[in-house]
Amino acid sequence: MSGKTLDVTIVGGGMITAVQILPSIYQLQRKGIVGEINIVALNGAPLKALGENSMLCKSFPGQSFNSYPDYKKGDLKNNYPDLYKDVIKSMKPGNLVFVAMPDQLHYMVVKEALKHNQHICSVKPLVLKYKEAKEIEEEALEKGLFVGIEYHKRFDDRGLIARRRYQNGEFGEFKIGQAHLIEPWYYRHSNFQNWCTLKNSDAFSYVACHYIDLVAFITGLLPIEVSVYGIPEKYPNGNEGFLWTDGRVIWNNGACLNVINGFGYPNEGPGGNTQGMVLHTAGKDIGGMINHSDQFRGVKHSLITKGTDPDDKFYHETNPDYFQMVYHGGEGLEPVGYGFRSIEANILSAVRVVEAAGIEEKRRTIKKIDTEGVVATPANSYYNELVMEAGRLSIMHGGKPVMIEYGKEPKVRFKMETEFKKY
Repeated sequence: MSGKTLDVTIVGGGMITAVQILPSIYQLQRKGIVGEINIVALNGAPLKALGENSMLCKSFPGQSFNSYPDYKKGDLKNNYPDLYKDVIKSMKPGNLVFVAMPDQLHYMVVKEALKHNQHICSVKPLVLKYKEAKEIEEEALEKGLFVGIEYHKRFDDRGLIARRRYQNGEFGEFKIGQAHLIEPWYYRHSNFQNWCTLKNSDAFSYVACHYIDLVAFITGLLPIEVSVYGIPEKYPNGNEGFLWTDGRVIWNNGACLNVINGFGYPNEGPGGNTQGMVLHTAGKDIGGMINHSDQFRGVKHSLITKGTDPDDKFYHETNPDYFQMVYHGGEGLEPVGYGFRSIEANILSAVRVVEAAGIEEKRRTIKKIDTEGVVATPANSYYNELVMEAGRLSIMHGGKPVMIEYGKEPKVRFKMETEFKKY
């Protein structure tokens, strides 16, 4: 950068902020890319947990964040639902807001950030409706502001290698596949039980988007039909959610991807979750395959002690690829893995736009990032919002198939009887 750092405000102090976002932003601060760090949450309790997190304190000695509300003053229980607006408003224009809120709240935070001329990075999915994504895309481009979506599987070397080979024609054409991502059971006891409820979201919306985006990223195909069956269950607090989902996505070449998701991986299971993808492809009288075992990465650790966090256990099949803290010399630890690379790429994309001279050059830079297609943006990953919208419509109607129509004004609609194929 040309002497300027980006101040970052993280809106949301939950689990993903602790395990991926904050350590990544701290590392970028250490590298001189990020300046001041603010974190704003509904109340001070999660901010206290972040501020006193032993791994973060050990990894980044001397670094800290501004807390809103200020947990150091003992303000832990009072709720401040609109505080994020005040914090964003107080930022100098041209910095960055990192959105780490529940899915259904992304839109309001993104709009607030755009209102005050801030660049944006959001956890996935950006929003749950295509029209909202398009609105965000157009407003951001008009103002010369970068908007990125943190689909970190795009930065897993497995996906990047498969993408190169697929685009070189080495796999042939995707025909049929399966993917799964089951998060741990203890998610049911977390803040998920307050927001990932029947009316707001579901396991498909929250985690299937990873693999749906990855298939599109690798193949360049577009999803055209979605059907999602959800199994409702009650959380410990009595709220009800679709805690298991089975989704089917049809692509514009006729291929089919089945995705199962849920919050039910055993807490004592050796991994952080269970996940993976198998895609079968076809060439001229020959079959191909992409098989990514994302659950087991070849590392087995059996410990003599375990901590008190929900995912602590004696035996770990550790994932060294997503996100780990390691020592490379110097002071503290530093993050490695595609979880960090993804956030770094998003922040550096915002930097590219910041450093572009004048509004027209900023717009050209944004469009170039869109065209490169590596960092997810509203313009190059809008199909994800269409899948989210179609998935929510389907799951709320018992799995009824929903079509995605592209063109000048993309939209979703129920599949008509006359469109079912008969053989």
